[in-house]
Amino acid sequence: MAGPHIFRVRALYRRLLQLHRVLPPDLKALGDQYVKDEFRRHKAVGAAEAQRFLQEWEAYAAVLWQQANNNRQNPTEKACFGTFLPEEKLNDFRDEQIGQLQELMREATKPNRQFSITDSADPKL
Repeated sequence: MAGPHIFRVRALYRRLLQLHRVLPPDLKALGDQYVKDEFRRHKAVGAAEAQRFLQEWEAYAAVLWQQANNNRQNPTEKACFGTFLPEEKLNDFRDEQIGQLQELMREATKPNRQFSITDSADPKL
C-alpha cells in the first residue's frame, strides 16, 4: 500500500486510533490491535486491493464517528457501537476473512475480565 496512498493511509490509521478513544477500554484495546494488524498485513497489496481496503476502513471510521457523536448527544443512554453486517458483504469474504471475523467476534463478546476480585481469609490491615 506504499506509494501514492501513503499520506491517505497514515491519516486514516491515525484517525482510526483517535476514534477508538471513545470506545470502552476492552473494545479500544481490541480495536487498536486489530487496526495495527490489518494495516501491517496489507502493507504490500496491489493498487486495487489497497483502494478497497481504504474504502472499507474509511466507511468504518465514518460509522464510528457517527456513533460517537450520537453517544455524546445522548449521554444518559447506554453507549452503542457496531453495525449489522449484511449477508451480501459476508458472501464477498474469503475463508480467511470469515475466520478473522469469527475470532474478532469471540474477542469482542468475551465477558469483561478487567478486574479479578477474590476473598481473602486474612485481610491485610
